[in-house]
Amino acid sequence: MKTLFYKPDYFINQDGISKVEEIRIGSIKQSILVQGQYTTNPVLLFLHGGPSMPIPGVSSRGKDYTIVTNTKHLVEHFIVVFWDQRGTGKSYHNDIPQETMNIEQFVADTIELANYLRSKFNQEKIYLAAHSWGTIPGLLAIIRRPDLFYTYTGISQIINWVENDRISYAWAIEEARKRNNRKAVKELSIVGPPPYTESFAQWSVLRKWQQRFGTIIHTDEKIKHPGFRRIALDLLFSADYTVKDVYNSFVKGFKLIYNLNFIKELSTIDFRKSITTYNLPVNLIHGKKDVHVHGQLVENYYQALGDKSNVKLYWMDKSGHAFHPDDTRNIEEILIGMKSKHK
Repeated sequence: MKTLFYKPDYFINQDGISKVEEIRIGSIKQSILVQGQYTTNPVLLFLHGGPSMPIPGVSSRGKDYTIVTNTKHLVEHFIVVFWDQRGTGKSYHNDIPQETMNIEQFVADTIELANYLRSKFNQEKIYLAAHSWGTIPGLLAIIRRPDLFYTYTGISQIINWVENDRISYAWAIEEARKRNNRKAVKELSIVGPPPYTESFAQWSVLRKWQQRFGTIIHTDEKIKHPGFRRIALDLLFSADYTVKDVYNSFVKGFKLIYNLNFIKELSTIDFRKSITTYNLPVNLIHGKKDVHVHGQLVENYYQALGDKSNVKLYWMDKSGHAFHPDDTRNIEEILIGMKSKHK
C-alpha cells in the first residue's frame, strides 16, 4: 500500500500534489494552489468571487468544505487549482496598476492560466468552475476560447449586473422597513435605485445594507449554516496565509479594484443579450435562498435559451450565496459527474 501524508480533512497520496505556486500571469506574479491525488488526472480550475474575496483560494489548502464545494473527493478525480486573482490575497502587490483591474484583464488572466495548466500537466483541455464575480470572467473566457475547456460550471452565475442591483435594492428597502431600520430606509432612499454609475458612494450604500442584512448566508429555524465568520477564519488559520495576506484581500485589494471605472464596467454586463448559445457543456448551480445574486435572473436566462441541450440548471435547496455544507457535497458530486462524461 502506498504511504500517505496527511492534510486536514483529506489525504493526498505519494503520487499526488499539494503545492502553492507563484507564477507570472498578465505580467504580474500571482499565486495558485494545486491539489490532487494523481498528477495524471484532469485539471479543474476555480475562479473565486469578490473579486477581493479569495474563497476558495490559496488559503483553502487542506480544507474539505469551502464556500462553493467540498474537496475531499474532488481531489481524487481532479487536479484542483484554486487561484488568488490579481490584487487579491497572495496575488496582491503594491505596484499593480489600478487600470489593469478591469474585466478584460481578468479574462485574459484566466485564459493565460488555463494555457499554463494545460502545458504544465500536458492536457488538451481543462475544466472551469467559477463563483459569483468569478462567473463574469469565467463565462467570457469559455465563449472566447471554448477550445481550452471541457466544461464550465457557473455557481451563483451573474447574468445582468444592473438588474440584479435593482432587485437587491427593492429587497433591501423592504427588509429595512420590516426591521423598522429608519437609517437604512433613509440612506437607500437618498441614493435611489440603480444603475450606480455616478459615484462609488452610490454603489457602496446598497452593498453596506446588503451586508448588514445578511444576504450572503442563509440560516433559519431549520437550516443552520456555519456562518461567514467560520469561512473568513479559514484565511486567518491557513498555513499558507499571513495576516498581511488577509489585510491585502479585504482592505488594500478592495480599494484597488472597486473604483468608479470598474463599477461602470460591471454595469454593462448583460449575458441575456450577449451570450445565448454554448459550444461546450455548461452547468448553472444556484442557491434557492440566494438574495445576493438573485436566482430569478438565472431561471429567466435559462428558460430563454433556445438550445438547452448543452446547459443544465441545478438548485441547492439549503443555500444562499455562500453554500450550505450539505449542498457543497452535492456540488462536488456534480463536478465529479461532469468528468465521467468526458473520459
